[in-house]
Amino acid sequence: MADIRFGTFLAPEMLPVYQAIADGIGRRIGATTELVVETDYENCLNDVNDICFVCSLPYVMFERNGVAPAVPIAAPVLIGDRYGGQPIYFSDVIVHRDSDAASFLDLRGKSWAYNEPLSQSGYGITRYHLVSIGETNGFFSEVVAAGFHETSIRMVAAGLIDASAIDSQVLAIEMRDRPELRDQLKVIEALGPSTIQPVAVSKRFGEDFHEAVREVLVGFADSPGGREILDIGVVSKWVPVGPSDYDDIRAMVEACEAADFMEIR
Repeated sequence: MADIRFGTFLAPEMLPVYQAIADGIGRRIGATTELVVETDYENCLNDVNDICFVCSLPYVMFERNGVAPAVPIAAPVLIGDRYGGQPIYFSDVIVHRDSDAASFLDLRGKSWAYNEPLSQSGYGITRYHLVSIGETNGFFSEVVAAGFHETSIRMVAAGLIDASAIDSQVLAIEMRDRPELRDQLKVIEALGPSTIQPVAVSKRFGEDFHEAVREVLVGFADSPGGREILDIGVVSKWVPVGPSDYDDIRAMVEACEAADFMEIR
């Protein structure tokens, strides 16, 4: 088989995990692999990548716009009781340790950072939460695009921005690898859960290929060295998913569209 091109649109901390998975799939399929760190969604829209590690919100939005070149086949279950063994995650709302904010509502009139507008964890869930509490008229004093969750974390820790919603997986990894953050930040609320980001495979491939990739992912925790690799990303295991598993995010988008609130302002 020809080379398999993987594209990742997700947090850089997960690169060792995605590389190991790409290598495992290559061995299973009998193909060489390439993992590309993407900086925008053009290659996703143009079906350049064979397999994508992609946020669930762009998958849903592209599908709603009639462009769905890939289909979700598996997703991770994170380590921790809060996840209940399900492929979900939360968006943890962080503030500086010295902040007087104790809940999301306390953030009215404060500054907010998000990673990028096609992120469910950093943007989509916040937008939906504002709609759900009836706060669609300039709740924050300032809204800043940070580019990455890691940048948002550093901005809040440094006191440059008041608050941000961070993917709970990313935050757990950052807190583990940078323990000093525990003295600089506190979580005041958790938004969600949302169905977690999937591995999506191009529809150019048949079901046999999709199933082979799914088998590698589902069995990865039990493969040689697999447990150690997944621990890097606080992942317990991978489980099969399909398009209907992302109905929760579709419903959030629909609610925001109905409220005519697609941009946080």
